[in-house]
Amino acid sequence: MAKVGINAIVWHEGEEKMHKLLHVPNQHNPTKPGLSAHAQRLLHISSLFALGILDDQGRPWTTLLGGQPGFARSLGQSIVGLKTVAARRYDPVLDILLRPTQTAKEAEAGNFPKDFSALGIHLATRDRIKLLGRMLAGGTVGNGSEDKGSQSDVAEIQLIFAIEGSLGNCPKYLNEKDIILTVPKPLCLSDTLPLGEVALRLLAKADMLFITSYHPSHMSTNHRGGPSGFIRVEKNDTSGVILVYPEYSGNRLYQTLGNLYLDPRAGIVVPDFDSGDVLYMTGATKILVGKDAANTLPRSNLAVQFRIDAARYVQNGLAFRGMSGERSPYNPPVRYLTTERAVPDAQSQNSGVAYAKIHSRDLLTPTIARFRFSISDPETAGRWTPGQYVALAFEDELSRGYAHMADDDPKSLNDDYVRTFTVSSPPNGELRHDEFEITIRNVGTVTGFLFGCNPCGGLEVPLRGFGGTFSVMQRDGSGTVPFVAGGIGITPLLAQLSDLETQRLRLFWTVNVRDIGLVADTLRRYPALGPSVRVYVSGISGALSDEHKAALDEVERAVSSVARRRLMEEDVGGEQGLDDTWYICTGPALRKNLLEWLKGKKTVYEDFNY
Repeated sequence: MAKVGINAIVWHEGEEKMHKLLHVPNQHNPTKPGLSAHAQRLLHISSLFALGILDDQGRPWTTLLGGQPGFARSLGQSIVGLKTVAARRYDPVLDILLRPTQTAKEAEAGNFPKDFSALGIHLATRDRIKLLGRMLAGGTVGNGSEDKGSQSDVAEIQLIFAIEGSLGNCPKYLNEKDIILTVPKPLCLSDTLPLGEVALRLLAKADMLFITSYHPSHMSTNHRGGPSGFIRVEKNDTSGVILVYPEYSGNRLYQTLGNLYLDPRAGIVVPDFDSGDVLYMTGATKILVGKDAANTLPRSNLAVQFRIDAARYVQNGLAFRGMSGERSPYNPPVRYLTTERAVPDAQSQNSGVAYAKIHSRDLLTPTIARFRFSISDPETAGRWTPGQYVALAFEDELSRGYAHMADDDPKSLNDDYVRTFTVSSPPNGELRHDEFEITIRNVGTVTGFLFGCNPCGGLEVPLRGFGGTFSVMQRDGSGTVPFVAGGIGITPLLAQLSDLETQRLRLFWTVNVRDIGLVADTLRRYPALGPSVRVYVSGISGALSDEHKAALDEVERAVSSVARRRLMEEDVGGEQGLDDTWYICTGPALRKNLLEWLKGKKTVYEDFNY
């Protein structure tokens, strides 16, 4: 943000470039000159204060200070004073600001005034305020601990700032925390690269970072948050360390990215609110847009790569802890790097576009249905193999366009409306070569749309391709292959039944009684499967409805056994003659139990946690 006089703050070139690149309509810069009344109110309730400056090499660094609400407050005329206890040792920002001068020239020059940027934040209410300006003075008063050697480690610090701009930010992607003050006992565990295990563990659990970026007329410090693990480690070896994080849908001001567009240097701090450990980093960024973002971090249209030049991991370096509260409803699921797992967003290698058109819908239960699609261009779409999924794109049908906030459906702001569904029909079965089926449960926005659409309406959606490798293998001379399905988890097996010897298959199928219609339909379509099936039906209490009773009776006549209860450990452990490789397609909770029950066995499972 370039400063113009005292009455207006306008966009600088980097911000304008980002707006144009991301098709943001013209808008005024909402940053207020000086410390606005709103900014003052938010500052006075803030219990955390992220502070960014440049070091002698021009590299940005960020630190995070804590205190009672009001530890940073207005002194009048856009002057802010801060007073709190902090671990000054090993803190790259405080070390620069509070270090003693060593020469007469340094003493004459002094450490101040110095450009700074900051973010006051109160996680208990998700309020935050951005500040920028000049730091006027700073020093220490006494010591915050009587421990031996603490004079250079912990002290009460006082800083004075002149505020030149302030901006209140929205509460998205902030997870609530109650801040509890403690006395830090800093110990630097590492200041070398690559990152050690303790730093990697912190990044894996972190749900927040604070980043400082630079522009000659403006610095910016802001937060990035999300689910635990939203920061991904792309590379960590002697040739370099690279982190990647997604840029979720926000207010579209792009102040941080505007700075990084012109000057890629950034300083990031990642706090551990549980232990008080902290990771300080400085390095260079690369903004990833569109395909570049999706190729690195699938499901992302915008992301940032951060190559670390220097890092410092400090144990117990923070003067506070954070007690976790409500998670932000706006947090999307963790997005994984393409190098970390198979990506459930298959893309055809052909440059053409294929579409899938709905032809029929068979309702199997009130919440489960089978849909048949035809493919507009089978050559472009490619052929699937049994056990694979199809990726369909519903953005044109469901996206409401940009919205800053959406409290009625917060996750929609970062939803690309691409969904993957296991293909439940074999590629060489009774259907035409250009047709396939999916069997799905109505559980969300996209599936709700499919359940509500008219199959005769001619709906077509882009078909992104087929992917996945969940194949059941029956080796010559091996025993009976065990497969555990939970409810709709039967679908990857359905497409493979024609290629399997059902007499060498043992299916453990656990369902809620609400889904017994799915079991009955499957056994009608594949009657040879019956002798190989053990069915476990939960949710039975009192008299069954006529519909459920009829379906359950049909299932009991068709299969080898039906237990009116949940699947239990003795069920999977009591069978003889089973192969050592178990195939699992269930929800996360049951899968966790199965992996514990089947210790010592090889397990292959379908991952629903995309």
